[in-house]
This record gives sequence, structure tokens and C-alpha cells, in this order.
Amino acid sequence: MKTEQSIQTYIDSPDKLKKLYRRVIFIASLSQIFGGAGLAAGITVGALLAQEMLGTAAYAGLPTALFTLGSAGAAFLVGRLSQRYGRRLGLTTGFFLGGIGGLGVVLAAILNSIPLLFISLLVYGAGTATNLQARYAGTDLASKNQRAKAVSIIMVSATFGAFAGPNMVDIMGEYALSIGIPALAGPFLLSGTAFMLAGLVIFLLLRPDPFLISVALEAYNKKQRQSETIGDSVVTNKRGIAAGAAVMVLTQMIMIAVMTMTPVHMGHHGHDLGNIGLVIGVHIGSMYLPSLFTGILVDKYGATFMSVATGVTLVLASALAAFAPGGSLLTLTIALALLGIGWNFGLISGTTKVVDSTQPSQRAKTQGKVDVFIALSGASGGAMSGMVMAGFSYATLSLAGGFLSLLLIAIMLWAEKGAKRKSEKASI
Repeated sequence: MKTEQSIQTYIDSPDKLKKLYRRVIFIASLSQIFGGAGLAAGITVGALLAQEMLGTAAYAGLPTALFTLGSAGAAFLVGRLSQRYGRRLGLTTGFFLGGIGGLGVVLAAILNSIPLLFISLLVYGAGTATNLQARYAGTDLASKNQRAKAVSIIMVSATFGAFAGPNMVDIMGEYALSIGIPALAGPFLLSGTAFMLAGLVIFLLLRPDPFLISVALEAYNKKQRQSETIGDSVVTNKRGIAAGAAVMVLTQMIMIAVMTMTPVHMGHHGHDLGNIGLVIGVHIGSMYLPSLFTGILVDKYGATFMSVATGVTLVLASALAAFAPGGSLLTLTIALALLGIGWNFGLISGTTKVVDSTQPSQRAKTQGKVDVFIALSGASGGAMSGMVMAGFSYATLSLAGGFLSLLLIAIMLWAEKGAKRKSEKASI
């Protein structure tokens, strides 16, 4: 009863609702700083740790595949929990699971246990999924013309942690050795702790829950507008969800595949952990730092335009990575920066499309389902990347990413043409 009264006060007071919206943005952004560090630190050394423990580079992409596969299940779980109980419980659960998984990887390295490593990486994936789903929290109370910017603000906050994580690889490696832990497991100490802190921020501060208030607002607005018709919007929503999901799925697959094998490729050409951490740090920073700029572009030019821009950027990144000399730190850094920017364009434009195409009563559940497919595409990209590189080369892997980028452009142009044709028929 007390909760219902609290929610009603926000419905009755637009000014109070605006203040809550700004507070939610701040809290979600704060959690992203820790979540970004947790995600980035593990990504940087995951492939190298697997190569060391398995004794071969052929399965170096397996850690990314496992924690991305784990993130698929977690995305579904977090989405369902958020739909039923609110963002606070869903995001807290996901971040805590991710933290447990990160610390489990450390224990697996100490014990040299491959089964424990695989299980821990699956659980660690919950942190990855939750870090992505936190972006939706900012959109719960945002107006339609604020949604892309809300996603952008939250994502740009992750830049601080995402850039710091890879650049602490050497420090965490040295610290790990000083306490008797393998050096490559050190960054997962940071990952586990960072995910736990992100979950703690959400659990303690995300009150009242923005999603529960958005659902109450939807119910209130429906009562106020009984004449509202929804027959045509269902078709439009399904089309929008499919288009937004397609952008994010292909973007994730391309990015994960190329990013996962870059540390291994650099290791083959004599780069040390410091250089590898720098390149991955720039890459992950590029995934998040352009967010404010991207949000403005999405709001101004639309999701379709930015989806095509995603494909073009990823083609450039893939081509540069394919033809860059292995010993050229600068060229690889630029290629991975472009890869991150392309991912950023795709995620924000696709996310906005999905949010615009759903109603609060089904939004969190739908978002969770979409993120499951995103995670599965990343898992397949990570799993295949090591095999492609071992069987062919890093250049072949990068060129395959370029081909998929061209496919993304073709799909979006086809979808836009179909939407225009439908609009023209409707106007006749």
C-alpha cells in the first residue's frame, strides 16, 4: 500500500517525476562506471588466459563465447525479473552473479581447473548482460525524444570504467602474482569486485523503481485516453523490434569476433600486455565515449540512417584490421577504435528502435528477449573467431566481419524501402 501511494505521488507531480528521471540517469550511470570496468578487464585477458590454460590458440575465443552465452541466459533472467519485480531486483541479481563468476575464474586459474573455468565464465556473462540492460533503465521515464540521449548518457559513463579496466591489466597482474595467483587471473579480481559494486549501487540507490513507475504511468494514461486505438501499432511495433534487433545482433557478432582475437593476434606479433591493454582500452572507450554524440544523431536523423552509418563504420574497421601490419600499434588502435564506434552506433540506434516499438507493460520482457539474441550472436562470433583465425588468419576473420557489415547495410536499406512502400499503400 505504501509503495502504491509513493508511485501515485510521482504520477500526480510532473516536476517530481522529472527529478526522479534525472536521479535514475545518475544512478544507472554510476553503476555503469563499475560495470564497465568489470566487463573490460575480463575481456582484455580472457582469450590469453584460455590460451595459457588450454595450451592452444585454436580455442582462445572460447572464453568470449562462454561468457557471451552465459549473458544470453542472464539477459532472459534479468528481463523477466525486471518485468515482474522492477529494474532494481533484475539488475542487482545480474551484477551479483557476474561478480561471483569473475571471482570463480580466479579460483579456476589458481586450481588450474578447466571445468571450473568454463562454469565461471558462463556465470561471469551475467555481468555482461546486466551491464547492457542497465541502459534500458534510463529510458523508463524518458519522453520519446529523450530516449536516445538517455541511453547515450548511461553508456558514456561506462567509458570511465571501460578504459580504466584494460589499463589496469599490468597492475592487477603484478598484484595477483604477489599473492600467489596467476598473472592473467588478476584482472578477473577487478572484474568480480567491480560487478559486485555495480550491483550494490543499484540495490541501495535505485528507489523508487523507474520501471514500476513507468508501468503505473502507462495504466494511468490508458484510463485517461480510452479512445486510443492500437490496431495498427502492433504491426509497426513488431517491425520496429525486428529491425532494431537485427542491427544489434549483427553489430555484436562482428565486434565480438574481431575484438576477441586481436589480443591473440598482437601476442603473435610480439606486443606485450601493456600494448594489448592500451588497444583494448581504446576500443572499449570508443564503444562508449561517442554515446552523447550518437544519441543526438539518432534523435535528429533517425535510427535507420544511423544503422547504415553503423555498417559503413564497421566495413572501414574490418578492412583496416585486415590489412594492418601486425607490428603496427597505431594502425591496430585506429582499427579497434572504429570497431568500437561502429558498435556504439548500432547499439544506440537499435536500442532506441526497440524502446520506441514497445509499451511498458511488455517492454522489459521484450528487451530481455532481444538481448538474448544479441548475446547468442556474440557467443557464436566469439566461438568461431578462434577457429577462423587458427584455420586461416586474423585478416580473413576481419574481412568476414566486413562482409557482414555490408550485409547489415543491405538489410537496413531493404527494410527502409519496405516501410516506405507500406506507407505509400496506406496513403492511397
